[in-house]
This record gives sequence, C-alpha cells and structure tokens, in this order.
Amino acid sequence: MRLPALTFLAALSALPAVAAPTPITLEQAMAHPDWIGNPVEAAWWSWNGKVVYFKQKRTGSQLRDTFLAAQKGAQKVADADLAKLDSPAVVYDRAHTRTIMVRNGDLFERDLKSGQLVQITRGVKAEDPQFSSDERAVQFRVGHDWFSWDRASRVQGPVALPRAARDPANPEADALRDMQLRLMSTLKRAKDDRDAARTRTEEERRADATRAPAPVYLGDKVTIEGSALSPDGRWLLVVTAAKGADKGRVGKMPRYVTESGYEEMDDERTRVGRANPIPHQLKLIDLADSRVQDVPFDTLPGITVDPLAKLRAEAKLDPLKGNRPLRIADRADAVRWTLDGKQAAVMLRAIDNKDRWIATVDLKAAKLVPQHRLSDEAWVNFDNSDFGWLPDNRSLWFVSEESGYAHLYTQTPGGPHRALTSGQWEAGDVQWSADAATAYMLCNRKNPGTYEVCAVNAKDGATREVTQLEGVERFTLSPDSRKLLVHYSSSYMPAQLATVPASGGAAVKLTDTRTADYKARTWVQPEYVAVPSSDGGAPVWSKLYRPANMEAGKKYPVVMFVHGAGYLQNTTKRFPVYFREQMFHNLLVEKGYVVLDMDYRASKGYGRNWRTAIYRQMGHPELVDYQDGVKYMVANHQGDPANVGIYGGSYGGFMTFMALMRAPDMFKSGAALRPVTDWTSYNHEYTANILNTPDLDPQAYKISSPIEYADKLQGNLLIAHGMVDDNVFYQDSVRMAQRLIELRKDNWELASYPLERHAYTQPESWFDQYRRIFKLFERTLKQ
Repeated sequence: MRLPALTFLAALSALPAVAAPTPITLEQAMAHPDWIGNPVEAAWWSWNGKVVYFKQKRTGSQLRDTFLAAQKGAQKVADADLAKLDSPAVVYDRAHTRTIMVRNGDLFERDLKSGQLVQITRGVKAEDPQFSSDERAVQFRVGHDWFSWDRASRVQGPVALPRAARDPANPEADALRDMQLRLMSTLKRAKDDRDAARTRTEEERRADATRAPAPVYLGDKVTIEGSALSPDGRWLLVVTAAKGADKGRVGKMPRYVTESGYEEMDDERTRVGRANPIPHQLKLIDLADSRVQDVPFDTLPGITVDPLAKLRAEAKLDPLKGNRPLRIADRADAVRWTLDGKQAAVMLRAIDNKDRWIATVDLKAAKLVPQHRLSDEAWVNFDNSDFGWLPDNRSLWFVSEESGYAHLYTQTPGGPHRALTSGQWEAGDVQWSADAATAYMLCNRKNPGTYEVCAVNAKDGATREVTQLEGVERFTLSPDSRKLLVHYSSSYMPAQLATVPASGGAAVKLTDTRTADYKARTWVQPEYVAVPSSDGGAPVWSKLYRPANMEAGKKYPVVMFVHGAGYLQNTTKRFPVYFREQMFHNLLVEKGYVVLDMDYRASKGYGRNWRTAIYRQMGHPELVDYQDGVKYMVANHQGDPANVGIYGGSYGGFMTFMALMRAPDMFKSGAALRPVTDWTSYNHEYTANILNTPDLDPQAYKISSPIEYADKLQGNLLIAHGMVDDNVFYQDSVRMAQRLIELRKDNWELASYPLERHAYTQPESWFDQYRRIFKLFERTLKQ
C-alpha cells in the first residue's frame, strides 16, 4: 500500500540537511548531454549468466559500443569478439538448454551446455524466432514467409508462404474468357494440360516431404498485416486488412533550411478523424491442405453494441450497423501460440477504443472463443496489455486494469480469471521464471513514484519486493532465473546497471557512467509532495524545487512545470526525461524562484480513474490540479500569488495555453513549447482515445482546444516550436499566432527553430529556447 501523504512528508522533513547546490549556468544546463555521461542502453546476460554486456553511446558521436560490465570498471568489447556474443533478446527452449536469437538481422542458436553458437541465416532479416513444438527445429519469419531450420539435417526451408494475391489457378470469373475457352479447343486443351500439371505437382509435393510447400493465396483484395505460425507447423494465423482502404488526406511539411539549398517537402501524418484506423480480419490457414478460412469476430461479447450510439445520434450520423470495426491489437505478439502449437490466443481491440478482448481460437471450427473482455466508458489503456500462455500449454496470463489499477491475472480458458496482484498500485513489464512458479514485474507499491521489481507467487499471489533501488526502469531475468539484471536510476543519475538475487538481497552495482565533472556537482534535490486536491480525490503527487533556507517573510515567484505526453509520469525517483528542465529548475531556485512539477490528472502510474479523468475535457481537470498547486505553493512555500509562471512542451505547451487563457487571473506568464493548439490537428491514435473524433464529438474538441480561448489571453506568452516537427505540427503555433494577431493581443512572441523536430537535438536550440523562457520569467515575475 502507499505511504500516507502526511507520513511520507514527515519522513522527508526529517532528512538531514544537504550541501549547498553547485551553481549552474544556462549554457551548461542546455549543453549536449554527453557532459553528464551517457546512460546504459540495451543490456543483457551472457549465455551462461556469468557476465553482463551493455551498449553505450560514444561521447561526441552517435555511434554505440558494446561493453562488458564489471564492478572494477567496464571493458570495451573488441569488434573481433562481437560475433561471439548473444543479443539482448533471446528465446529459450522449455528446459533452458538452448537459446535462439536474432543479431544484426541474422538468426543463431546456442547450446547452453557447451556454449556452441550456430548461425542459421545470413543476410535475410529473420524475425519472430521460435522453437518448434518438438524442439528439433527453429522457426522464423522473413517478411510474411515462415521458414524452419532442422537441427539434425541443417536443412532450411519454407513452411508457410502466404500471398496477398489471387491464385493463378483460379482466375476471376470473366465472360470473355469463358467464351474463348468454349469456342477455341486449342486454348481449352492448353488450359486442361496446365491444370493437370499443376494438380500433379501438388500431389507430388504433398507426398514428398523434401519439397517446399506451395504458396497460399489469400486473394488480391487484402494486405497482410501480420502472421503467427503454430510451433507444430500445422497452422498459420494471418492478420489482414482491406487493400486500398482510404488512409486519409495528408498535408505537406516544408523544410526551409536544407543541405540542397532549396525548399523541400515532407508528407505529414493523417489528422484525427480524417481516416479511422483500417479494420483487421483474421484468417486461419491449415498448412496440411492449404485451406484458408475466415475467423469471424461475431462471438465477441458486445461486438454489435455501439458505446458511442448516443453521441452518434446527437451528431446526426448514421447508426452503426453490424459488428463494430476492430483491429488485432497493434503489437508484435498480438497472436500467441502455446508451446505445443495446440492452442492460440488473440488480443483484439475495438477501433472506438472502448473494448479489448482476449480470445482463443477453435482451430477445428475456425472461430473465436472469448476468454476476457475489458471495457472502459472512456478508453482502454493499451499501455498495460501484456498477455501470453504459461508453459503448461493450458493457462493464460494477462494484465488488466479492471480493478482500477493494472494487475496480473491468470485464467484457464473457459474458466474464471484469478487476480494474482491487487491494490492501489500498478503492475507492468511482466516476466515469468523458467518454471512459471514466479512472475516478476515492475511495481510502485510504496508510493506512486517509487519503482521496484516485485515477485509474485503464481499459486497464492504472495507479493514481495525484490529490489530496494527506488528507481528501477526495467529488468531481465538471468538464464537460470536466479538473478535480475536491473536498469535503475535516480533524480540526477541516468540509467545504470545492477544485479540483484531473485530471492532478494543487496544489489551489486556494475556501472556508473557519469562524468567526473557531473558527479562533483551538488544539486537541488526534489522534494516529493502530495498536493491536496480541491476536487476531493487523491492528492496530486509533485516534485518541489526550493531553496534549502527560505528567507523569512519573503514571497517567492512561482514557476509551474508541466510534463509532456499527457500519459507520462515525471514525479518518480528515476532520472527524468526532463533532465535539462530539472537543471533549469536548479537555476531558477538559484535565482530566487520556487518550482513545482506536477503529475496532473491523466499522468501515468496512478490507475484508471486518474488516467481517464480528462475524457472529453482535456485541459480541464489538469488545470484544476495546477490551480491547486499554486494555492499549495502560496500556503506552504512562500509562493507569491501575484507572480506565477507556467511552462512546458507538447502537452505541457497545451496546458500552458489553457492556464494563461482559462485562468488568466492566476497565471501571469508562460512558455508554450511545441504546443498543441487545436486537437483536430493531432493524430488519431492518441486523440481519438480521449476526445473520440471531431465529427462524432465536436463539443469535446471545442472545449479542449486552446485556440478557442485565445481571446481570454491577458498575460505574457512565449510560443516556441520546431519548424519540422512531425508530431505536433508547426502549423499549430502558426495558426495560434494568426489568431492572436487578429485579436490584437499584446505581450506574446513566436520563436521558430528551422531544423528542429518535436524533440530538439541541437544544444544551440535548447539554449536559445530556455534563454527566452528565463528572460520571460525574469521580466514578468519579479515586478
């Protein structure tokens, strides 16, 4: 359970005083992050679990090197030795005596008893490797084709060759063709000969195991979106979509500063509601006789019920007819086979985002058998959607948010599902031990921002915290499941590596990639505070940056920071995505400000109700949270209510607009960086979850788009945007600028960055942007 807010705050207040922070300049804070020391990136166990390897970016370069991690110091792996290593992602056989892996697009198998490494492919870009059900062969996909490599014979060949094309043996009906064959005996005789030869070839192919299978034709009206081969080689499940479906109109994004010296144009993404995601179909191929069957979705509960029927009627749109359109969940492993190939499970989601189903496939009848349905009146969270089969070949496991928080469940198909975890915390990134007796996962049981690895007993659900690192980012089980390789970080330390016994115990820290200059600095440590909510709900967890010693009687200008992405968590013990902003907050504290960084409603890590509070009203609950934050700063940290600024990028830029335009009496100035100004211009996958689509729910878009409130602007505004931003288009800021011009608004400016996309990469751009933000606050909040 979470530590109560007052207890947690009391514990923080009892912490010993720390050394005065080292002054930071804006130039240093916005410099290339190489000066901090590059974090550990991908990391993996050696095949025998004795050592750890990791990737790290070179200083001053985008190239990566591979290192062997050791307490005495990392050792760079020589290029000549790279061919001996495994890759970060390996697949084990059931007994954990062999692994397969893809490295640089090629497939390898390793014998874990001898260490022998065998290369299976070269230069074919293999994907989705798996062991056959009898484990005598390795199966893999190249494009849409599936292949098998037999270990004993070392023979490699195709198993399934699906084709999105019409079978040449069965051309489409055509009256002229029929007439020609009826009238011209020579043509008819040639056709009969071809048909007989084709039939004989297929008979020989079926009788001769050495022959490659013939292609399986799915028709020329579909495209292949994905496929999954049963480990026994008998079945292929293929995800298809209608060919030639309308993908919607795309715009053009100009690039003015180019290597060629001429203006160049890039295609933009489709805007929300301009074309819904293309629905999927599912086909089952019996590879024994190449029979293709459609697997209908009719059996899914609620598939014909339109949860948006009321909105559809209000918008005077035609009612939904038949099944709701859906997609096989947009993830690489949306179709999962048992290890013996006898059962398959599929995860599907409605395109309206209100339902997620897990169903098994009746292979004999070619139909779905529903096992679990997760519904949400707002939208289903696909961030926590792990699922799969346990090694017993009969038990499913999955993560569901049905309790209000993401937790782990197991189920025998046809029976009830059982919760293995519960409580007001989130479970994610599930990994099972080799014997499936224990599930390991990321968890935030102590409080929302403290992440550890938890171990859960599969029989009774007993849960324990394995690590005590507070800022765990991800982890990997060792080959024998006895240790964890953990990426962890802290407020001012980027991701590092440690190993921890799976049974629990002290961590062995393997890396510290920080530079000496960075490590020598003392920083303003964020205080983790729980801001009371005026809406009467849970507190808003936040990071507070303030001087260690406040001057009695002084009122400090307040800066509120808004993280981006909406569904992102920044109030954690981890190294923040916003590490530059954190250094900027140090500078602000040094210059006499107090700063609050809030995990407003819609942030990640706080459960379903927190996430969906913004449904059909983006920018409204979050603004209440920021208003509560200002009141908290005034009441508890000598904040000056007359001098409050706010800033952030992307969603943070959107919220800066909402604060300045919907609460102009509270927020005096703000910097909106790469901001969304009108949600009708954003992408479908994110926006339609929260606001539905503009034709269906125009009022939700109207009340959620800052451009609708531009006439209310009173304060001082900086807009900053990269001109080649392919996420939030530069057009968003240009349209807002035109609106402010037409409204004759004063005290605003637009800073444009010709070479920057959504995530800035150049130190010069970072410096220029934050120089403007700092000047804005200095000019407007210290009067």
